Amino acid sequence: MTAIALNNLAKRYGRKQVLHNLHLSVPAGEFMVVFGLPASGKSVLVRLLTGRESPDQGNIFLRNTDVTHLSPGERNIGYVPQSFALYPHFTVHQNIAYPLHLARVPKIDVEPEVQRVAGLLGIQSLLDRKPDQLSGGQKQRVAIARGLIKRTDLYVLDAPLVGLDFKLRERLIDDLKRTQEMLNVTFVYTTSDAVESLMLASQIAVLYGGEIIENGPPESLYTAPQRTQTLQSVAFPQANLIDGTLSTQGSRQFIETPAFRAGFSGQPNGPTPQVQIGVRPEQIRIGTTPGALTCQARVLLREDLGGEEILYLDAQGVQLTTVLRSDDQTQQHVDIDQSVTISMQPQQLIVFQQGRRIGVCTGSE
Repeated sequence: MTAIALNNLAKRYGRKQVLHNLHLSVPAGEFMVVFGLPASGKSVLVRLLTGRESPDQGNIFLRNTDVTHLSPGERNIGYVPQSFALYPHFTVHQNIAYPLHLARVPKIDVEPEVQRVAGLLGIQSLLDRKPDQLSGGQKQRVAIARGLIKRTDLYVLDAPLVGLDFKLRERLIDDLKRTQEMLNVTFVYTTSDAVESLMLASQIAVLYGGEIIENGPPESLYTAPQRTQTLQSVAFPQANLIDGTLSTQGSRQFIETPAFRAGFSGQPNGPTPQVQIGVRPEQIRIGTTPGALTCQARVLLREDLGGEEILYLDAQGVQLTTVLRSDDQTQQHVDIDQSVTISMQPQQLIVFQQGRRIGVCTGSE
């Protein structure tokens, strides 16, 4: 069953076109993350999906039913907003139960529902407290519980972990994944955080320029992105893009960059010779490896993140980033201003033209 189908959605505010020609299909039971940088249209998409605004064109189908012109209450969606929005004079119990009271659920049915969602998120001991007695993470669990108390098979979570510190987000990410699996429901979760996307999603939809430009399993978007925006944004640290030129000699094609020259396998999608080569930081190695493209680089900066170290390099004028893991004994120690040899496996270098993938490199030439 398809939980959500968005067909050709468009939304404009005055002269500003926020969403246009947007298509997305979400199978039932998926944890779908809609990833987009700030101001990409995620919040507008949430408002259209939940019925708080109407699209200028297109249709919204929920559970194979057209709900484009139905009210929020008629769509049967559980909603978790970005802000905590807890009532300060209510207890945690009262905050969680509030949507049920609004829906006039009989009092006898409210208590088991509150206990159910409190148990899912591990906040049973907090039910008698007021919001000012809670930490940031506890408040967010309460807000999530209030959204999940609605008995439905479809929930929309609008960047619920924004502003929380990394360790707290890690714990709540585990809670959300476990909760979605236990309930066996559909989650649509918006975020501008690449780490959240990769850790949470069973499917990621990349929102860019008001459109879903690519969607699929996280591992697919990470290893084989079809657009430069996906390569660069669905990653941490950000992927490298190297400007190059595509040339032909006889029946063979080549990629020329300031840092290296390589063969090319693929199909150009236009007459322009300008291309970009995408490579993820962890795919750049310090030292030489068999079959790899190599070039010289100077270490500009080192950034220690504890379990790994980010190196910023200059390779013949090309700025690159690589990652050294502390447990990787094959990687040599380097210092700032040191000249090093770096190597990259050609099949991992993705070639893009006009923002779209056209092939890969094939080896040193």
